[in-house]
Amino acid sequence: MSDQQETETADDADAEESEGLQAGGFIKLAYTARTVEGGDLVDTTDEEVAEEEDIDTEEQDFSPRTLVLGEGHIFEPVEEDIIGKEVGDTGTVVVPAEDAFGEYDESEVRTVSVDKIPEDDRYPGAHVDIEGQHGHVETIIGGRARVDFNHMLAGEDIEYQYEIVDVVEDRVEKAQGLLSMYFDVELDMHIETDEVEEEVQVESEEEEEEPEFETETVEKETLYIEQSPQLQFNQQWMMGKQQILQQVMDQIDVDRVIVQEIIDGAGMGGMMGGMGGMMGGMGGEEDLGDIEDALEDADVDADEIVEELDEE
Repeated sequence: MSDQQETETADDADAEESEGLQAGGFIKLAYTARTVEGGDLVDTTDEEVAEEEDIDTEEQDFSPRTLVLGEGHIFEPVEEDIIGKEVGDTGTVVVPAEDAFGEYDESEVRTVSVDKIPEDDRYPGAHVDIEGQHGHVETIIGGRARVDFNHMLAGEDIEYQYEIVDVVEDRVEKAQGLLSMYFDVELDMHIETDEVEEEVQVESEEEEEEPEFETETVEKETLYIEQSPQLQFNQQWMMGKQQILQQVMDQIDVDRVIVQEIIDGAGMGGMMGGMGGMMGGMGGEEDLGDIEDALEDADVDADEIVEELDEE
């Protein structure tokens, strides 16, 4: 390789390194978002900030968020500001209302019958779901309620202050990060390469013949997820897991996902013990032996009983 070619190769490598983070990359992002006008807290990964705002921090995870650039996991103006930067960089971005939670729409404030609102939610400020729309009650007068179906932050510009904490390379960690955006539960998972038998169509030169299939053994990378009890009864999981897991498969490049439901045997032991007691009450081997002995002591002859019945 000539000196000129080496120089060009080095320049290309430097150019690639200088490009920084790009769409499709997984990162960990720490941030705090507030409304521009009133400085109200919208979201944060900083536990101290949350405590200062009197937010209950016991049941929430305040670690940096794992997200994929270019996938809409955070508002587009923030993504655009991050593209090209490096781990450790910080930034401040104002997201206009139209790119955040939308402009405020007066037509989305409507009067509805109070009968459409559950009795426990018939007060100003209550969050309600009416005919598939989420809103909050403004006023209630007589049998009518004024409900605002705009997002609570509609019309608000949002300021994000962020820090790029790390780049995520491990595929299991990527999967955990993606799922944590939908579900606030910790999930055990791992990736294995499995041998799987598949039915594959055999190519035939004659078009009119019915297709034939043969079984082949192929290797498939599989993401195994241990389904926790919290996830098992999560409505969003039950309704949307197919779409969510397809996204995970595409993003971390695995062939399939297997969700494993774990049933604790300790609970079953007590149940089986109870069933054993019930069966014992119904009669075990000793009880059957006692019955047989009693019949023998009574000297009962079954043939004699049948004969007597026939005579009658």
